[in-house]
Amino acid sequence: MGAGMARSLRRAGLEVRVWNRSQDKAAPLAESGATVAATAAEAVRDADVIITMLTDGPAVLAAMNTAQAGLADGQVWLQTSTVGVAAATELAAFAEANGLDLVDAPVLGTRQPAEAGQLLVFAAGSDRAREQAADALEAVAARTVWLDTDPAGAAATRLKLVVNSWVLATVTAAAEAISLAEGLGLEKGLFARTIAGGGLDSPYLQAKAAAILNGDFSPNFGLATAAKDAQLILSDGEAAGVRLDMLAAVAERFQRAVKEGHGDKDLSATYLVATTKDAGA
Repeated sequence: MGAGMARSLRRAGLEVRVWNRSQDKAAPLAESGATVAATAAEAVRDADVIITMLTDGPAVLAAMNTAQAGLADGQVWLQTSTVGVAAATELAAFAEANGLDLVDAPVLGTRQPAEAGQLLVFAAGSDRAREQAADALEAVAARTVWLDTDPAGAAATRLKLVVNSWVLATVTAAAEAISLAEGLGLEKGLFARTIAGGGLDSPYLQAKAAAILNGDFSPNFGLATAAKDAQLILSDGEAAGVRLDMLAAVAERFQRAVKEGHGDKDLSATYLVATTKDAGA
């Protein structure tokens, strides 16, 4: 995701310095004209806008702590990772302590939209930050939904969790429907063809059904990351007094898939753990 966003920024003509905890992952971005920084502090020094895209809240905080020597008052920080409410609050405290103008800006999309500059961004931040980050957001996003001027309220993070709950449930439902059709002796692709174009259909459902039918689990939204997000949603839902029975089942299923070695595949690989051990007995 971060690499795709960096290339989108470069296509828009913006100067980009990149840093990754694994230097070999950042090195190819030099081909797009990005400067590969040796340290996180070097990457952020004198930057108008800092963008973080990492796995979770602790990883984001660790990276920003590593970059601390290069930070300066007034820099805008676009925090685009999915981190959950507790971590978003902790990151807002870090921003305040270091004089950063934070935008809570988790993104919806996978590698392809990131490469194409077609992400959906949920954003909460000051009017000043909104103005200063406008070029960067235009480069990476098809649309930015502004929710609040106070990033500490984590409104954008909260909406991202809501939307992700639908994403995880949709993929799991598609995987189970296809598995059930097979188990009942029907042709594997019949479900997706039957609902195509009707009120029950969606482009996302068809894309994930196609991945399952073709056995192509190349990661767009990694299953291990999806499992992490499911746990974040459950935790924040519980804290809000919301019982999420379906998400609890999805989270358990994803954890099972990770344990069975599918964590580096796309989340549609949840299909691969559909068969019970005693099937056909």
